[in-house]
Amino acid sequence: MTDGTKEPQGLAMPATRIARIGRLGGLAGGIVGRMLVGGMRQLASGQRPQLQDLLLTPANALIITQQLAQMRGAAMKVGQLMSMDAGGFLPPELSNVLSRLRANAEPMPPQQLRTVLDADWGKGWIGRFADFNVRPFASASIGQVHRARTKDGRDLAIKVQYPGVRASIDSDVTNVAALVRLSGLIPKTLDLAPLLAEARRQLQEEADYDREAAQMTRCAELLRGAPQFQVPGLHGDFSGRNVLAMDFLESQPIEVLEAAPQAERDRVVQSLIRLALDELFTFNLMQTDPNFANYRFNPKTGQIVLLDFGATRSFAAEIAPLFRALLHAGLAGDRGLIRQAAIEIGYFDATTKPAHQEAVLGMIDLAMTPFRSPGVFDFNGNDLVQRLRDQGLALGRDRGFCHIPPMDVLLVHRKIGGLYLLASRLKARIDLHALLGEYAQ
Repeated sequence: MTDGTKEPQGLAMPATRIARIGRLGGLAGGIVGRMLVGGMRQLASGQRPQLQDLLLTPANALIITQQLAQMRGAAMKVGQLMSMDAGGFLPPELSNVLSRLRANAEPMPPQQLRTVLDADWGKGWIGRFADFNVRPFASASIGQVHRARTKDGRDLAIKVQYPGVRASIDSDVTNVAALVRLSGLIPKTLDLAPLLAEARRQLQEEADYDREAAQMTRCAELLRGAPQFQVPGLHGDFSGRNVLAMDFLESQPIEVLEAAPQAERDRVVQSLIRLALDELFTFNLMQTDPNFANYRFNPKTGQIVLLDFGATRSFAAEIAPLFRALLHAGLAGDRGLIRQAAIEIGYFDATTKPAHQEAVLGMIDLAMTPFRSPGVFDFNGNDLVQRLRDQGLALGRDRGFCHIPPMDVLLVHRKIGGLYLLASRLKARIDLHALLGEYAQ
């Protein structure tokens, strides 16, 4: 179980529910203690302490990020989800702390890794491998991925779940939400319950490796006639409750295409946009995690390698027709139909203040701009994403507007937003009017 180099030490994560609750409790207690000390200092110097200034000091922000990242699992994931799904409703200081959790997690130390694999494969499993690289080549909130070669010649990528993740989901979500509430910076009228319920559901789904295996296989079947994509094959004899084994596919980060010819960048981005539209309108099965790492590129074949199917899901039956109606109204520029579609989707309701309705409709109108005019839309240097983000943040900070759309809608937005960012990163030029028109009917 070595790659010929010194084994990494890694960082052990608390694996029991009690240990994780204690870690979060200690984190909250330490922050409160530092807040009290800081407040006393400000009072002694004649200043009036402000909760925001006391809580979100650089030292506290660093401690929160490090502790949640070390715990990984639900504690780390709920921070990621809140930073993406409620980012417009959170103060920038708190959103920045949570968004740092999207970086790779620390890997498990080798002994903890062995314990997990012993439990799933039984002791002596190393005898089935010609080589098993103890150094993971990817680490995230739920697990880490290792490359291995079996004695019968298979080249595998093996995802290993961190211990205690599954059992800690409910308590982690509850405790991290309490920590966020402690800030006092979130409007009391903002209902976090849908976000927390979604965090629990997504974590439970991502921690279910049997489910992920089935979703990966289903996606491969749906894309069998799309040679531009490559999906890993499942290896069931090495997969179990805490381990998922699949083909190791040679590939590079999708960002390497920044140096590719314009036509190649355009082809890849158009393929990914079309895939997202098919996921929504044709397959009713979408990979909702917008992380760039889920897309890879095989320079030898020109194929796009798709990875990580834990966040893949189907939507309620009405979601696709509602978005199709919005797309049709948006392309036509019909403000009345756009408003009707927006209400039916759940962006706001009939009781929402007219000014807030107009703000949302303005954002929809802005987002539709690239789709209305025939011809190429140039993502390079376009400030559309930034303008939408600024308007969303302004609306989110308005304490009079605390409406959160349905979770299925947020997940579709998350996917679309991720593709916008990738298209901008790759400076793609796409005829969005023609592409979207195919799905508006």
